Amino acid sequence: MIRSAAIGGVLCLTMLAAASSGRTSEPGVSLRPAPLSAPRTIDAIVAGGRVIDGSGAAPRNSEVGIDDGRIVYVGPRPAGVTAEQMIDATGLTVVPGFIDPHTHSGSDALSDEPGRRLLANHLLQGVTTIVIGNDGGGDPDVGAVLTRLDRQPAGPNVAAFVGFGAVRRLILGEADRAPTADEQRRMEGLVGAAMCNGALGLSSGLYYAPQSFAHTEEVIGLARAAARRDGIYETHLRDEGSSSIGLPAAIEEALTIAESAGLPLHIAHIKALGVDAQGMAPRVIARIERARTEGLRVTADQYPWEASSTRLASALVPRWAMDGGRAAMVARLRENGARLREGMAEQLRVRGGAGAVLLVDGRYQGQRLDAIASEWDVAPLDAAIRLLIEEPGAGIVSFNMADADIEAFARQPWVVAGSDASGGHPRAYGSFARRWRLFVRERPVMTETEFVRRASATTADLLGLKGRGRLLAGHAADIVILDPAAYRERATYAAPELPASGVRHLFVNGRLAVANGVPTGTFAGRFLAKPRQPDWNCPE
Repeated sequence: MIRSAAIGGVLCLTMLAAASSGRTSEPGVSLRPAPLSAPRTIDAIVAGGRVIDGSGAAPRNSEVGIDDGRIVYVGPRPAGVTAEQMIDATGLTVVPGFIDPHTHSGSDALSDEPGRRLLANHLLQGVTTIVIGNDGGGDPDVGAVLTRLDRQPAGPNVAAFVGFGAVRRLILGEADRAPTADEQRRMEGLVGAAMCNGALGLSSGLYYAPQSFAHTEEVIGLARAAARRDGIYETHLRDEGSSSIGLPAAIEEALTIAESAGLPLHIAHIKALGVDAQGMAPRVIARIERARTEGLRVTADQYPWEASSTRLASALVPRWAMDGGRAAMVARLRENGARLREGMAEQLRVRGGAGAVLLVDGRYQGQRLDAIASEWDVAPLDAAIRLLIEEPGAGIVSFNMADADIEAFARQPWVVAGSDASGGHPRAYGSFARRWRLFVRERPVMTETEFVRRASATTADLLGLKGRGRLLAGHAADIVILDPAAYRERATYAAPELPASGVRHLFVNGRLAVANGVPTGTFAGRFLAKPRQPDWNCPE
């Protein structure tokens, strides 16, 4: 229940939604809490709940006080302190707002449409901060992203990577070639400028063309530009299974890039994908553990689903056939040459066959590739080629991961919660809640305290988000009040846009964004820019 101490009745949510959030960017963070002089009326008090503060400490019954967007106390209420809003959290669990380090929600966060920009799918999972620009797609003009979010805030906070692919495309287009020395310098300059404007680091998606055309040394050069400004390297590996160089080799490449460039490595949506890679999780974990023991900072995120999601072209078309972009690819598909067919047949095998591939958009949404082939009375490979000619951007879900691998990665303390949120897959609406249901409530994979820590504080630390991820005086008031028994995903592969259940109330920067399980329409998010440092040699 939410009550207003000032008016003694139910809080007016329309008034909350209309309140101004002020400037959304956050150039610097002070973690010193304001002194609580009594008597004093603060903005809100969350009372009666069981607090899991994100630090790893045991749950405890405690109050949380909120004022001016920040937490002002966690513990007994100071004498003489009252609040405009009182939230009764009896029987509920109070946790820091979750942080999603890998999403494809950038187009929604930057949309002119308020319904998209609210990002209720994240808020209703308890996520108060999302990261965009992943898989190498991050806009090099991070300053423009900041300005747009200042003008039109999103529902949650937003942080961003600069993308290797976006930078490469600006300089080299879609070509399969190495950069000249001058082009390499220009790319590195774009990364440096993005870091000066607040990017968290450099993301890459070396699995995807045209990024897949880059050699390791090219990536190292751009990663060094991020390292000089305290960035991290976040990567969709060149291969998560056996589609090109193989998962073990792709892990080695990522470690080499991070070590050579001198910055931390974060592996996106860690998995063992496809029939050849299933069962490889222990080997991958052992290699990463060795790197961590040797001093390299390596982390990863994971979504708890057995199916991945990508474009049909990215899943099946050999990268050489993508040289020159989509039109060139379609022309090669029309030629239907033996080399192309052989390569696509191998990729279809790796994915688990036509029965494992589900179309999630376009004319054939909701149909599996084998069923489409049967309806057309053609071989699955021919059906795939026809589909790609008709709809070269078609998205798919493919069922290609083993449960034992998923659980093995979930057990690692350096693997944090994430969603890889994208259209057509239930992970955009249910990943955090599903992780709670599967790995906290139904299986002895992690405690609720460990879940919260690896969905908040650990993620804040690896991304360098100061003052986030913990229920601590002085930190931003990103707070979730959830029903631990009801918190679960509702989205399925057949109905991927059903919101999660169990989040009763949620604050973003001290403003109520979810009340009684319903989004309030409040746009309280800020752009969380990495604070610029004097030794970065940034232009003023």
